[in-house]
Amino acid sequence: MSTTRRIIGGAAAVTAGALALGLAGCSADAGEQAGGESSDELTIWWIQSPDSPIGQGWQMALDEFEAAHPEVEVTFETKSWDQLRQTGQMILNSPEAPDILEYPKGNASAGTVVKAGLLTDLEDVAVERGWTEILPESLQTVGRYDERGLMGSGALYGVPGYGEYVSVFYNVDVLAERGYEPPTTVAEFETIMADFTADGVTPIALGASDYPLVHLVYALALSEADQQWVRDFQFFDGPVDFHDAAWTFAAEKIAEWTEAGYIGADATGIDSVGAATGFKSGANPFFVSGSWFHGEFATDITDFEWGTFRFPGSGLSLGSGGHIWVVPAQSESKELAYDFIDYALSPEVQTAIANLGGIPVAADRASVTDPVGQMAVDDFDQILADDALGLYPDWPVAGYYEVFLAAGQQLVLGSTTPDEFLDTIGAAYETGKADAGL
Repeated sequence: MSTTRRIIGGAAAVTAGALALGLAGCSADAGEQAGGESSDELTIWWIQSPDSPIGQGWQMALDEFEAAHPEVEVTFETKSWDQLRQTGQMILNSPEAPDILEYPKGNASAGTVVKAGLLTDLEDVAVERGWTEILPESLQTVGRYDERGLMGSGALYGVPGYGEYVSVFYNVDVLAERGYEPPTTVAEFETIMADFTADGVTPIALGASDYPLVHLVYALALSEADQQWVRDFQFFDGPVDFHDAAWTFAAEKIAEWTEAGYIGADATGIDSVGAATGFKSGANPFFVSGSWFHGEFATDITDFEWGTFRFPGSGLSLGSGGHIWVVPAQSESKELAYDFIDYALSPEVQTAIANLGGIPVAADRASVTDPVGQMAVDDFDQILADDALGLYPDWPVAGYYEVFLAAGQQLVLGSTTPDEFLDTIGAAYETGKADAGL
């Protein structure tokens, strides 16, 4: 979607007047750019869908930016995660690059464009504008990259404006009807799922044609892992054994759960949207996915009560700071881009994100009144307090998502064994490390 706009009326979900009072001091002189240059144009892209909590938050930030900068012509486009993951480096190295965009995080995405010199180092401006004070260090991880493009250290090249985590969504009503509470171990989870399959119900709504399968494999592995295991895998702190207890447990459980009918035989033909639809319809009582579904479920599910629980028996959760705001090195409107980030991180916009069901990084907690938003913020805060962010499995090396997903699909289909699956993802990991000179 592409929209060119010069000036707007009100903000979505909250009044423009209320936001304007809180944000009036956010921006510098819109026309003054670094080095005395001036600009009256800003091109901005983001990934979020317009009806999601984060997408609505970014729209509010843009509305307020435009109201404060009436002389600036804004060109806005929505891009998909896949578009930027697959073609982002080519775009950022072309005249078509925007002035600011939301970009996929991780070594395999943001790391590659940092290494190529295509992004602006935001360290100094982040300190000057207070972004490093707003963002906890654990959330800054996804925005920091060293000269090799490795995430977790080095300068700040990206600014996350929200948090996210993966949990198990469940149908509260149907579990209660069968006398179950949310499981706390994998064994308890399997007992509940066996009860459903005995009645012909597929327990887990799984989109195995895209990321939910990758996330489920990693969630199972994390349930047998610790933070050192995560650091070895994600940050190359130590050797990784893809036939260790954690990875072996994950691969074997995927095979077992498919054989037992906990995962549908048609899962490889279902994507994340289809799986979410299965959960929303009540066809499947469980759905393992991310907090980005909170807002959608809060709006769409009216026939039953739903809730979430952390993956059973696990001390770690998939999750991190959200996708990051980056400023291309060739941007001609960097100061305007920085102004927009100020609005995106403002307490007013962040609080609105929470009240829409998203996970903010700088909300006024006393003003978060939405029950789903309160649940999400409380859960994420607990994950941070537990030092339990496990990040995502496709981040370490370039091209890893495609290999991981394809191998996982073969495992679900029964055309490869758990050991063969682990051999495949292990070989791709080591090849990716070698290609990166690690």
